[in-house]
Amino acid sequence: MVCPRTCTAILMMDVTLICVGKLKEKFYKDACAEYIKRLGAYCRVTVTELAEERKSENPSPAEVDACLLREAEAIKRAVPKGAAVIALCVEGREYSSQGLAGVFEELSRVSSKLCFVIGGSDGLHQSVKELARLRLSMSPMTFPHHLARVMVLEQIYRAFSILNGGKYHK
Repeated sequence: MVCPRTCTAILMMDVTLICVGKLKEKFYKDACAEYIKRLGAYCRVTVTELAEERKSENPSPAEVDACLLREAEAIKRAVPKGAAVIALCVEGREYSSQGLAGVFEELSRVSSKLCFVIGGSDGLHQSVKELARLRLSMSPMTFPHHLARVMVLEQIYRAFSILNGGKYHK
């Protein structure tokens, strides 16, 4: 693959999404499947769903942190060796679609593997954020983590389309 702006070769990448929580709604599953299908032209996509830790009805901050820590341990085990980790979190950096494409181009020089991590309803443990090469925010608004998965897949597709001079972004 060649980026039209800089003519830098971008090899076929492996993209992993590690998601805390399982998709249940058909419309989310269908949307994700559509973007994964489209991404097949640009990269290999793997989605790993991890169980969200169960908490009491009114959990204390300590209980929430303990659950996040257990989820973090599962996340770390699921990260592919050598992958550049991108954690989705509200305090992350926001990018335009073109900016995110530029980040992919830069990361492709370091690793052929990108790993996006989407936490559950309580977010991500600090240790996962520290593991990440990049903390990414989709918006200052709050979205359900299931919708965030669709949004991330769409932006990954858009970024690869930009890098390859595709018409999707126009």
